[in-house]
Amino acid sequence: MKKSVVTIDGPAGAGKTTVSRMLADRLGYRYIDTGALYRVIALAVHEGGIDSKDDAALEKMCAALSLRYVLTEKGPRLLSNGRDVTDRLRTPEITMLASAVSARPVVRRFLMGVQREMGREKEAVFEGRDMGTVVFPDADVKFYLEAPGKIRAMRRFLELRPKTKLTFEEVERDLLRRDRNDSTRAEAPLKPAVDAIRIDSADLAPTEVVAVMLGHIEKMAEN
Repeated sequence: MKKSVVTIDGPAGAGKTTVSRMLADRLGYRYIDTGALYRVIALAVHEGGIDSKDDAALEKMCAALSLRYVLTEKGPRLLSNGRDVTDRLRTPEITMLASAVSARPVVRRFLMGVQREMGREKEAVFEGRDMGTVVFPDADVKFYLEAPGKIRAMRRFLELRPKTKLTFEEVERDLLRRDRNDSTRAEAPLKPAVDAIRIDSADLAPTEVVAVMLGHIEKMAEN
């Protein structure tokens, strides 16, 4: 396949992270977790005591941030102004704050520039929520990964269980609230691109999802 940008969008708990990592590895591409970029903004907001609705403060904060991925023995790591913040991004508090800041146009403009710069060299798999609709509308291959809410909530609960005392009901409530926030926001709402290939991961293992994606990519390469 020619050098390409591949996008994988979808709601929380659909399996995007695992599948995106596996697909990037199979293709020999870079894996870019764009949701983590929003979490870095949320972490900076949290640490700086910034109001997530204060656009002027957000713009000033973003202007002072330098974000980049590096590949280490632990896998891809995200650096914010040279500091590895990867292990601080997955708490429920940062997750919900990331959903809030992602709705701010000033944040989206800043990260769109960061993401497009990362995609300039192609050969990358971008995981997110608006990769195929807004950031890379001309991406070579677009996927939209989805699954019913109950299944996604259980996956997230099992993922968080070693790190938190949240009940399944609390995890499900937070996930569904994030779904509503992401799909109803005015700025770049979560939705499939019109030309995205939609895949329901409910009854598929990650390896099976990747196999389906590779099948579509191979067909596109033949045409």
